[in-house]
Amino acid sequence: MKNTTFAAKMMIGAASLLFAASASASALEQFKTFAAGTKSARGEFTQHQVKKADSKTKVSTPASGTFEFARPGKFIWMYTKPYEQLLQADGTQLYIYDKDLSQVTIKKLGDALGSSPAAILFGSNDLEKNFTLAEAGTRDGLEWLKATPKAKDTTFDEISIGLRNGVPEAMELRDSFGQTSVLAFKNFQKNPNLPADHFKFVVPKGADVINN
Repeated sequence: MKNTTFAAKMMIGAASLLFAASASASALEQFKTFAAGTKSARGEFTQHQVKKADSKTKVSTPASGTFEFARPGKFIWMYTKPYEQLLQADGTQLYIYDKDLSQVTIKKLGDALGSSPAAILFGSNDLEKNFTLAEAGTRDGLEWLKATPKAKDTTFDEISIGLRNGVPEAMELRDSFGQTSVLAFKNFQKNPNLPADHFKFVVPKGADVINN
């Protein structure tokens, strides 16, 4: 049985898409431009986990899928491989649908976001209220920004965001258990036209519903 709670955290995990007006701008400048100018977006992602223990590095089977979001607090994060799982929020509630289990878990969105990585992508623009932001240098051809949650009870200790030419390409989420979730983004589309009811979730026929 798959761990749907962990998958939700990975998405609430999910991915911090940044956009900038200038390719030469610092990561922080690009981040602020993105937060101010990106009201919605869509694209594709890949994700895997890296865990270091006893001088060994273990890499999980990669997952992939698509995402769409509209600020604040509306998104569709769809895993398509290696199995199907949907995480969707309508601005008030978060729905986690596991197709194989035919099960929907419902959470309050405020509890799910908070100081999580999802707040960067899906929340409001007031990010410095919950995160300490700092430049993190250049690595692998990307300009990196580090976001450290100010709250002490968050899932992730540190979030790193990599940009190239003003476009988000990577995100790394490090937790307190020595595991890092690595995400890569492609086919990013800024401010697509999304209908008002696009993020309304409909419980699939026959699915069990769990309210948390």
